[in-house]
Amino acid sequence: MEVILLERVGRLGTVGEVVKVKDGYARNFLLPQQKALRATKGNKEVFETRRAEIEAENAASRAAAEKQAGGLKKLSVKLVRQASEDGKLYGSVSVRDVAEAVVAQGHEFERKQFVIETTIKNTGSYTAKLVLHPEVVVNFRVAVVRNESDVVEDLPEDNNDQEVAA
Repeated sequence: MEVILLERVGRLGTVGEVVKVKDGYARNFLLPQQKALRATKGNKEVFETRRAEIEAENAASRAAAEKQAGGLKKLSVKLVRQASEDGKLYGSVSVRDVAEAVVAQGHEFERKQFVIETTIKNTGSYTAKLVLHPEVVVNFRVAVVRNESDVVEDLPEDNNDQEVAA
């Protein structure tokens, strides 16, 4: 199925591109989330008339996300979990745990905005991502320790980078 993207979708395309995707991906994700329109002749005409408006909305939301990302430069999370002597956790740390810890610090984000690329099953430092906008991602540090007094120094403190996708 061919669709017209209404916003940037990772590994797929940017605003206004007509891309071919599998039918289920379009029906179950892109269309219900209003990230795309079916690429019919009528929808192409409607998109072209609204193109400037859609791009302006996207630029405004990106600017707001970049401003919000500026306030998250020092974001880091310390999670205390039960672990064995060699550092293996008696469970694992999930996105839900990280999201709850960030919300406990006074920030308001949805759980689906957080991304952890590795499975956290040991104590140590890890990098997680907070996706504020499809084009603005904030990396932050997640330290998993056994006791509140433990210090983790695997990663430098200066890992809070802001990624801006082109």
